[in-house]
Amino acid sequence: MINCQKVIVVLPAYNAALTLEKTCREIDRTIVDEIILVDDMSMDNTIQIAKAIGLTHIIRHEKNKGYGGNQKSCYKKALELGGDIIVMLHPDYQYTPALIKPMVSLIANKVYPVVLGSRILGKGALKGGMPMYKYISNRLLTAIQNLLMRQKLSEYHTGYRAYHKDVLLSIPFENNSDDFIFDNEILAQIFYKGFEIAEITCPTKYFDEASSINFSRSMKYGFGVLRVSFQYFFQKTGIAKSRLFKSL
Repeated sequence: MINCQKVIVVLPAYNAALTLEKTCREIDRTIVDEIILVDDMSMDNTIQIAKAIGLTHIIRHEKNKGYGGNQKSCYKKALELGGDIIVMLHPDYQYTPALIKPMVSLIANKVYPVVLGSRILGKGALKGGMPMYKYISNRLLTAIQNLLMRQKLSEYHTGYRAYHKDVLLSIPFENNSDDFIFDNEILAQIFYKGFEIAEITCPTKYFDEASSINFSRSMKYGFGVLRVSFQYFFQKTGIAKSRLFKSL
């Protein structure tokens, strides 16, 4: 715990057998109370590795639900276990677990309710091997999103995030996409609800075992990002209503 608040790390896993143990080994268990692994029907032995290293909260999807569907299972289980601060960490070792403590400290001390680990602050992205086309598209999409959503994030596309439970309980994240665009939809809902988001510089690693979407999926994601941004803009300006914000 930190400041008497229960900290839960959720691991949305898909074919993470080669990196799972290394990721979990670096999670600071002096502040993290529980670790939840949700396996999205991996084709490797992710489940066996998870059991071998002693993880007790393991969920296996009987069919592949997608990245967003995986996160939904993660957050529902974390809230069910009474988590006050929930951290999403990819088990592919692309993001360092060493940042869990400073991220949750900002939330536990009531500085911010949401914290993102940003690959763009500093020089972590390119130094860590992010492909140039992904870096350029990240910067371009982020600029458009900041303009349409009137925010100042360095990036909207990181997979390293920490939330206070009140944030997750107050937004309809279960209605969001089961695909990668889930990440953008939940941030749009968080901003629409009036929560502020902090960022912390995060080094990142790109290597063969780290999960990454291909060019065609990246293009689909990019168009999805634009759609979400315009939905937010139209909702805020009263031009049109979107299902994303219906219950908010």
